[in-house]
Amino acid sequence: MELPILYKDEHIVVVNKPVDLPVHKNDFMPHDAAYLTKMVGDITGNWVYNVHRLDSKTSGVIVLAFSSEVAHALTIQFEQKSVGKEYLAIVLGELNTAGTFNEKVLVKKKSKFKKDAVTNYELIKVVNTNISYKEHTDVTLSLVKVLPETGRWHQIRQHFAKNRHDIVGDSHHGDFTLNKLIRAEWGHNRLMLHASKLTINHPITNERMEFFAEMPTEFEQLLKDVSIR
Repeated sequence: MELPILYKDEHIVVVNKPVDLPVHKNDFMPHDAAYLTKMVGDITGNWVYNVHRLDSKTSGVIVLAFSSEVAHALTIQFEQKSVGKEYLAIVLGELNTAGTFNEKVLVKKKSKFKKDAVTNYELIKVVNTNISYKEHTDVTLSLVKVLPETGRWHQIRQHFAKNRHDIVGDSHHGDFTLNKLIRAEWGHNRLMLHASKLTINHPITNERMEFFAEMPTEFEQLLKDVSIR
């Protein structure tokens, strides 16, 4: 599995995480399964510390630290909301040009406890399709830029699902029938959510730094496949 490194110095490393790669090991994985911190450690020859969350099904920019002190400094930035985060997503339906979801979301799987969460979005592109099912006829799909202000569990996925703009490929919160149709017709089976930009202050120099991961080719191909020609 290729692991593109976007930036590396003696303190941090920033990578473009592939889809379906867990950030760290958990009890449900096979003992020899790949995970991000191990792969980065093997590549760099350093012990690696996780700083923030990125779901295994979400691809894109993630920063890791080479010491606990640096990891702590970066974690504080996330807690204080001084980090800039941008995502790209393909969702069901046509949204307004821009908007905000300001609703409580679940804090973890199989929990009833909710916390406040804020997700902003900007519409990039709308695609008309011939996809029809249940009460939906010739559905539209939208490519959106997503700018979360908070960092709750599956926050973006929950917010869009709550507002009936399910993210394509979301097997946990999304529209399962739509996912099945797209998988059967065109073979797309990934979560269409990608962390495209991360902005941090370097934990040592305090320099403001921006890191980008281009939109995956699967996004472009899906929009091309489903669009009415």
